[in-house]
Amino acid sequence: MKSITITGSKRESVGKKATKALRNAGEVPCVIYGGDEPIHFSAHELAFKDLVYTPDAHTATIELDGETYMAILQDIQFHAVTDRILHIDFYQIFEDKEVSLTIPVHFTGNSRGVRNGGVLRKTNRTLRVKALPKNLPDYIEADITNLKIGNKLYITELANDDYKFMHPENTVVCQVRTSRNVIEDEDEDEEGATEEGAEAAASEEETTATE
Repeated sequence: MKSITITGSKRESVGKKATKALRNAGEVPCVIYGGDEPIHFSAHELAFKDLVYTPDAHTATIELDGETYMAILQDIQFHAVTDRILHIDFYQIFEDKEVSLTIPVHFTGNSRGVRNGGVLRKTNRTLRVKALPKNLPDYIEADITNLKIGNKLYITELANDDYKFMHPENTVVCQVRTSRNVIEDEDEDEEGATEEGAEAAASEEETTATE
């Protein structure tokens, strides 16, 4: 998984007055949990754009006054009107300890069922996985190419040795449902058999006519 580096400074004062002054200066107050004790720090709001405004999941490498911490974004607060970042909570992670993280699903391929008029329903656009930090994926790829109308893609079909899913095995990731625009979805083998049958019938008719 890609890691975004954020450089900031530890905060000595965490009161409301100091927090307001930080925000007025374009800084975002943050906290790192998960270690021996919470670590309060701040960094310029532009430092978070590649971590927050992305469809993929990333870890964060936070550099504070000569010390480095690995973390994942746990919670974020935005201003109700301006959408500016008000506060971010991080959770510290360690290379030798598994961590749970919500990962986005990327749907790839052109579903046969959709081509025949069906509708793709994305039941789960994100999935929760557990793995060592080095094995966490930026996203999970779900190939829908072989889905016909009425078919479902289960989470078991996305199994990967690098991580495990924190969902039941019968979890449906997506499915192709029927719609008013649906057309008959015949198998290629059936189509081939139909063509062969038609050719045989035509040949029989020609033989009869000759006799």
